[in-house]
Amino acid sequence: MAFLPFNITRQKRLKVVIVGGGYAGLAALTNLLQFAPDTEITLVDPQMQHLKITHLHETFRYPLADLLIPLTDIENRYGCRHIPASLCFDADALQDYQAKRQLVLNGEVVDFDYLIIATGCQNQENAHNEAGDLLSLYDFTVTGGADLLTAFLHRSDAPHPVISVVGGGATGIQFLFEIKQFLDRIRSKADLRLIHSGEHVLEQFPDGFAKYVEFRMHDLNIAFYPETYYCEQQVGKIVLAEKVTGKRFELPSDLSLLFLGKKQQNMFTANAFGQVLADQKPLHNIFVAGDCSYYQSLGSNTLTAQSAVRKGKLVARNVLRHAGFPGLLEPYLHHELGYVVSLGASDAVGWLVAEGNLITGLPALTIKEVVEAQYDLLLAGIDTYLV
Repeated sequence: MAFLPFNITRQKRLKVVIVGGGYAGLAALTNLLQFAPDTEITLVDPQMQHLKITHLHETFRYPLADLLIPLTDIENRYGCRHIPASLCFDADALQDYQAKRQLVLNGEVVDFDYLIIATGCQNQENAHNEAGDLLSLYDFTVTGGADLLTAFLHRSDAPHPVISVVGGGATGIQFLFEIKQFLDRIRSKADLRLIHSGEHVLEQFPDGFAKYVEFRMHDLNIAFYPETYYCEQQVGKIVLAEKVTGKRFELPSDLSLLFLGKKQQNMFTANAFGQVLADQKPLHNIFVAGDCSYYQSLGSNTLTAQSAVRKGKLVARNVLRHAGFPGLLEPYLHHELGYVVSLGASDAVGWLVAEGNLITGLPALTIKEVVEAQYDLLLAGIDTYLV
């Protein structure tokens, strides 16, 4: 919550470089320009489009293009500049950036007063096999879910193709139910199963999540293999291993979809104000936000879009405070007020205000849509986040 007043600025126009055009990066960008419209912002991202990745499972119902925002649109809307490039952020490089206050991007020297790192967190990927019967989250960022599954079904000669979804976290569950509903809509005879390493799905959430989701899976005839590790997808079969014994076994599988979560690597530790720590000392002009950040504070460090947006907003405010007088910074104290996992077009499970306050069905889905609409408004320049 922005409980500290903004400070009197010392200089007329700040130069800020934001590395990463995801949720945290664009939240920082929009908030900087909300409170300091004359800020000169350079957005660095190798991609040409911003992807609203929390909606990616919905591409079984809507075109992928609906989730893509060209960064040229962001440039035109906010008067910033986008440079398609990648950056190295090892310890020596960070110290060098802090000292020189400049980056070299595509051979061009870009000066800055403040640098905001919002590069996100990589998803765990497995190599694709030559048979084309293995997909990961990345594939859905390139081609919509409906197109990918339709192409698979068209080339499959199995009378009852079997699809295996690997990973019972929030992403895997949301894709699982969208796939089931897509198969039902097109009247496919394909069978669907879920492979998960844990005893229950959604183990990072309250127990009620798993009970509700597993009940719905049973109701929809989705086979469930808990405490099972994925080994590999072969032609016509999936190789698995029992978690307890390590014993390998095979099941028929014509397509495997891997949703293995995010890699905890390339993480930056920050103080409570979002400033990157190097040798336990803050780099005062380098901030970090989003999934690549861990704040030493009382606030939430979950790898969610909610936390990414709140961190992005916080570092934007703290950049302006640091640049002003007397330079008092705001600590990160945000805690999530709820979380919802969608289960297709008309169902969801989540909690609101307190983790014990379980909500399901259309009420949960409505809350999810309201929360996600907040971010769409933020990109349009309307900030409706109150806490």
